[in-house]
Amino acid sequence: MIKTKLTPLAMLIAATTASAQAQVIISEYIEGSSNNKAIELYNTSDEAISLSDYTLSYYSNGNTSASNNISLSGSIAAKGTFVIANSNAVALIKDKADLDIGGSWFNGDDAVVLHKGDAIVDSFGQLGTDPGSNWEGGGVITKDKTLRRKPEVTIGRSTADAAFDPSEQWLQFDKDDFSGLGVHGQSNTDDGGEEPIEPPAEPLVCGDPITTINAIQGNGEISPLKDQVVVLEGVVTADLQADNQLKGFFVQSLSAHMDTDPSTSEGLFIYDANSDVNVGDTVRIKGTVQEFYDSTQLGNVEQVEICGSAEFSATQLTLPVSDLNDFEAIEGMLVTINQPLYITDNYGLSRYGELGLASERLYQSTQVAEPGEAANAVEATNKLKAITLDDGSTTQNPETVPYPSTGFDAYNTLRLGDSTNSVTGVVAYSFSKYRIHPTMTPEFVNTNPRTDAPDLSEEGDLRIASFNVLNYFNGDGQGGGFPTPRGADNEAELQRQQAKLVSAITALDADVLGLMEVENDGFDELSAIASLVNALNAANPSNQYAFVNFNVDKIGTDAITSAIIYRADKVAEAGIASFTTAEPFDYGNRPPIAQSFRAISTGEEFTFAVGHLRSKGSCSKAEGLDKDQNDGQGCWNATRTQAATLFTEWLNSKPTGNQDADILLVGDMNAYAKEDPISEFANQGLHNVIHHIDGNTHSYSYSYGARIGSLDHALASQSLLDKVTDATDWHISADEPIALDYNTEFKSEHHVAALYAEHMYRASDHDPVIVEFKTQPPVAPVNPVPEITTGQSFSVKEDTPINSVIGILDFIDRDAEETPVEKFIVSGSTAVRINANGQIVTTGELDYEFDNRLNLLVQAQDSAGNLSEQVEVIIHIENVDDTDEEQSGSFGWLSLLALPFAFRRRIHK
Repeated sequence: MIKTKLTPLAMLIAATTASAQAQVIISEYIEGSSNNKAIELYNTSDEAISLSDYTLSYYSNGNTSASNNISLSGSIAAKGTFVIANSNAVALIKDKADLDIGGSWFNGDDAVVLHKGDAIVDSFGQLGTDPGSNWEGGGVITKDKTLRRKPEVTIGRSTADAAFDPSEQWLQFDKDDFSGLGVHGQSNTDDGGEEPIEPPAEPLVCGDPITTINAIQGNGEISPLKDQVVVLEGVVTADLQADNQLKGFFVQSLSAHMDTDPSTSEGLFIYDANSDVNVGDTVRIKGTVQEFYDSTQLGNVEQVEICGSAEFSATQLTLPVSDLNDFEAIEGMLVTINQPLYITDNYGLSRYGELGLASERLYQSTQVAEPGEAANAVEATNKLKAITLDDGSTTQNPETVPYPSTGFDAYNTLRLGDSTNSVTGVVAYSFSKYRIHPTMTPEFVNTNPRTDAPDLSEEGDLRIASFNVLNYFNGDGQGGGFPTPRGADNEAELQRQQAKLVSAITALDADVLGLMEVENDGFDELSAIASLVNALNAANPSNQYAFVNFNVDKIGTDAITSAIIYRADKVAEAGIASFTTAEPFDYGNRPPIAQSFRAISTGEEFTFAVGHLRSKGSCSKAEGLDKDQNDGQGCWNATRTQAATLFTEWLNSKPTGNQDADILLVGDMNAYAKEDPISEFANQGLHNVIHHIDGNTHSYSYSYGARIGSLDHALASQSLLDKVTDATDWHISADEPIALDYNTEFKSEHHVAALYAEHMYRASDHDPVIVEFKTQPPVAPVNPVPEITTGQSFSVKEDTPINSVIGILDFIDRDAEETPVEKFIVSGSTAVRINANGQIVTTGELDYEFDNRLNLLVQAQDSAGNLSEQVEVIIHIENVDDTDEEQSGSFGWLSLLALPFAFRRRIHK
């Protein structure tokens, strides 16, 4: 698709040159139902004009880059027309078209510009401006209407960026009025010059034969009667005809017209805002069966007749359904769901009046199942459990948000996980979702209340956290420099953002905190990280927050980076602040950062790292295994998995210089719990802390597409995991509607004030992750060298038999479990020996008269060969006279034999 972008200078030049040359103008604009769209061009001159230099361009939603450029060819006759039609329009349009083409076409809020070469010769709408739903003025609107140029207009509107009032040059006709197409400037009269009189339509007769609604719906996704004109009867179940609603109403079959086929719906949407109908009316309608974005409806309504009134009832619906076709079978019908339904999506609450509902909270498939078949099965089941609650309004950013009924503001929220016990409404299909437009306002229950602090056991003495702060940019750090590439658009938004972040971080009460999506502008006094730390300390002067300074102007090349802040009164830096930009951290995956810390109270040391792996976006650029493999992991999975491997290898290289084995890695890994990158971290020895604590993977920190899951993780080495006392996600952001954030776009003055508060709720789009662990004082290394106690002496009688134990040597073996003492080396006498247990054993005869004292030198040797100091041990030999020997008799020597059993090993560890 070709895209052009006109600068203001280019438009000015074009405007000064085009008007005098303009002879072709836009003469008719058709913005009808479905794809019934066409543009008619008119040659105001008296000569044929070649269209080879002309281009018709469509600009969507205020963009200055064209969404569709149509190069024209051929010629346009003098005072003749040239019609460009959507290739999917009805035959009545295409039969009059000179060119039919597909691609992206315009809606009532888009601009249409006719170029000749680079010059603008005519325009419809205001280029570069999004008017909301449509342009309007003087009773003329551009949405769902046919507009024809006033006959007196013969010069194109070349100032495409000027304010546009359609009533100045255009006449308005009904939607899907194609009667004037191709005849601009020509008389629509017969030869007599009088307008032809169409014969009146035959009146509808209530009770005459009809085409039943179930026959129109059929039992497939597309009506078997598509594009046919039919007459039906039914009872009105929901009236949404207002301009800010669906501009139509729903009807349901009368009981006499219902069939017994459960696969055919008995309800239908009637696209008609001009007939005055009310809920309960029985109506007879003539119109054309249409498929509007895969939803069957009756459009081009020709006649409506009120036949009376009738009672009707709602069909009971229970979620989950058994098959998605069960929704198709009730499309257009009034249903009641009498069961608890939980909010799974509140992203469009304030902008579109939508809420995602389901029979339970829905997880990202790879959060709870292995990628591939198992994950795909989970997602298939998710779809059976969900439906969208839609207020039926087409107004964006309404002043009054429809839910909750008690009023929506910063303090009265609707969080994911809140619930309702009953919903009644009509089922429709649009924007690829089945919806229920309530006919009774549902009441919601606060089943997932806010908490004002993380729920932790508080048994630990050190708290570490991770928080993606959603693009915290501070301009030039002095109140200017806006807009920045990301984050706040101006200083006022920055102050709103900063206040919420300060509230959240203060309440986290973390001693060390890893941050993601901080502006990558260095570490001087005007940097974003310095600004945030200053704000934290100013909010509570008892804080002593500091940031790790990596002493560079930027970490890598991305607009955002990761950062580390800490409380200097609780921990001190204990290493060299480090990062790496080596592949695959040179692009996509943000550079990992790390620093080591020491707990001031205990001296415990650990290394803390922060990561932010490549997102699941920009899939069109992915190649090879990085393409979406349809296994639930999205694109760039191979890049993220490689990053997990190399991140761990980098950490194991001890980049901070600190050799402590305790490592904690936190960050936004852009991978859910069961995906390959998280598994690879585990393979490399870093374990998911929250899943270790919970025993499952039912945690979450992020919500996307009505599914919850953990993109943010805390991963610990085994040595540190053993010290963890508790861990959790704190759900202050993911569950909250986006409307409660700091941004002021798409908000009225009332909403800017009412939907904002300085509290922590919706401070970001990610929830913080918090880990607590119990630090331990460092243990002094064990001296493995044995030690014999000095000053030891023993006594033995001279007639003690050989191999008698006469005492136990006292010695210290501190690492006896690793390298036990295995022998004692004795010198000075051969009359005794010392065994491995320290027992002193006689090895020869002892004679008091010959030697009454043995002076031994003893050394202990362990299994590693470590030798103790040589220590003197004295053995005193006691004299034994004959009288004593006789008195002891034959029992004396028996008592000596019992000596070995009386001694125990005298060893100290």
